[in-house]
Amino acid sequence: MSYRDEYEFWLNDDYFDAATKEELRAISDNDKEIEDRFYKELEFGTGGLRGVIGAGTNRMNIYTVRKATQGLANYIVSKGGQDKGVAIAYDSRRLSPEFADEAALCLAANGIKAYVFDELRPTPELSFALRTLGCISGIVVTASHNPPEYNGYKVYWEDGAQVSVPMDGEIIAEVKKVTDYHDVKTMNKEDALVKGLYTVIGKEIDDKYMAELKKQIIHPDVIEQMAEDIKIVYTPFHGTGNKPVRRILSELGFKNVYVVPEQELPDPDFTTLEYPNPEDPKAFTLALKLAREKNADIVLATDPDADRLGIYALDTKTGEYMPFTGNMSAMIVAEYILRERTATGTMPEDASMVKTIVSTNLADRIAAKYGVDLVEVLTGFKYIGRVIKGFEETGRGSYVFGFEESYGCLVGTHARDKDAVVAVMCLCEAAAWCKAHGLTLWDQMLKLYEEFGYYKEDMYTITLKGVDGSKQIQEIMDKLRANPPKSFGDFKVLKLRDYDKDVITDLETGQTSPTGLPKSNVLYFDLSEDSWCCARPSGTEPKIKFYMGVKGESLEDAALKNKKLTEALKSYL
Repeated sequence: MSYRDEYEFWLNDDYFDAATKEELRAISDNDKEIEDRFYKELEFGTGGLRGVIGAGTNRMNIYTVRKATQGLANYIVSKGGQDKGVAIAYDSRRLSPEFADEAALCLAANGIKAYVFDELRPTPELSFALRTLGCISGIVVTASHNPPEYNGYKVYWEDGAQVSVPMDGEIIAEVKKVTDYHDVKTMNKEDALVKGLYTVIGKEIDDKYMAELKKQIIHPDVIEQMAEDIKIVYTPFHGTGNKPVRRILSELGFKNVYVVPEQELPDPDFTTLEYPNPEDPKAFTLALKLAREKNADIVLATDPDADRLGIYALDTKTGEYMPFTGNMSAMIVAEYILRERTATGTMPEDASMVKTIVSTNLADRIAAKYGVDLVEVLTGFKYIGRVIKGFEETGRGSYVFGFEESYGCLVGTHARDKDAVVAVMCLCEAAAWCKAHGLTLWDQMLKLYEEFGYYKEDMYTITLKGVDGSKQIQEIMDKLRANPPKSFGDFKVLKLRDYDKDVITDLETGQTSPTGLPKSNVLYFDLSEDSWCCARPSGTEPKIKFYMGVKGESLEDAALKNKKLTEALKSYL
């Protein structure tokens, strides 16, 4: 059907409710809007669904959620996993509870038990819950840090990680087979409860989750020593982190934790924020104001589904609060864990740290110092989850820490996705250790730079929306692949890694070797001076992202090199 035919179908078929039809009638004179809503199905990608809330096939609504869930249910049944059940969590966004229920009732109608949290919970706790309950799968309704008009739906498998190759493709295929909305099953919630196909979960999972997090503490004595002195400001950005973050810090004994009052409670409109993203400096405005009032040592912010963490730390020399990138905060935690586990004799002999290909090369240097194996994976935390699973299945390798540049890391293996709650806990322990030694986290970051080099990473993003946008993004990738540059300004291209073709080409010798990683539409340029650049279309947004990293002799030198590399990239494009 054409987009107009789809529009008329939704307007006239009895399957769709009156409110949906009223919303669609309101755009009857806007052909461009109708096209955007109906020119395609909202894509069930490798992580699930994500899109603008509204009526239409290319929108997040109860019908597209049900349809995706029916495909997932069919896949679960095909694998004989229907008796294990599915855990479901949701965040504070508009319609998140409703979408969670629609998914649960579709599963129930297919004979699959749903375990649904009693209120909003962080994404990492969903990963933990499905493993704890022995579920075959998990769903979390969230659009993470996207603007308020978005919502989403992420799918996890029984190991606790987001679905990955080849399973993601198999589930996508099942979802695509569901072409008729009338074939989607659902049932009444009261009936599902009576039949034991809908179970509410909550406190018992929370308690077990907290207990697992506490196992990652290395120096409870240091926390006890500094608990009265260290001051922490925290904001959950109106999301799911508020209760678990406050609980873990309180139970560990931190006395001075100040929560930003304007951003404490759930708010689907995120009215105090332009963009609920810990990468955005403007999002810290209220937190930094409170930090100055309290003379805080550290400022923390979790995104709405509490899988990502942003921080600022006090620079005692200037009295200013300094921002940390996701790479920086991850390296503070990683170096602390590796150093202190080595010092206390608790480091496994076959310890491994895992990072994504677009994350900082500083990780390689820190891992080498402590004799820890450094494993590199594609972008996406699900690939880190796969490494953990591989270690467990083979008995070779012990996971110690994993991270990606986009403000996400995981300490421990209680979950298989990035976990901002455990990251908060570990950063606060590291901050307490620093304070006990007369340092701030910023001082400690500068010490790492002095020892290993001033690594700086950045990202340049081009947003190209709609039908034409996706075509332009592919044209950019085709250009880079067909005519790879020999240099970006002063930075010579040494090697090209084409993950789509599974080939690494040494541009000096012409020799090739496999990447060793799954097929992905990603190009990575190894550059001179320990620098690099990587091109990757986003899997969840209409963007193409260019990641880059440099190594300088000082903060100023690194910033200058980063600026030159970015300008050279823009010039090439």
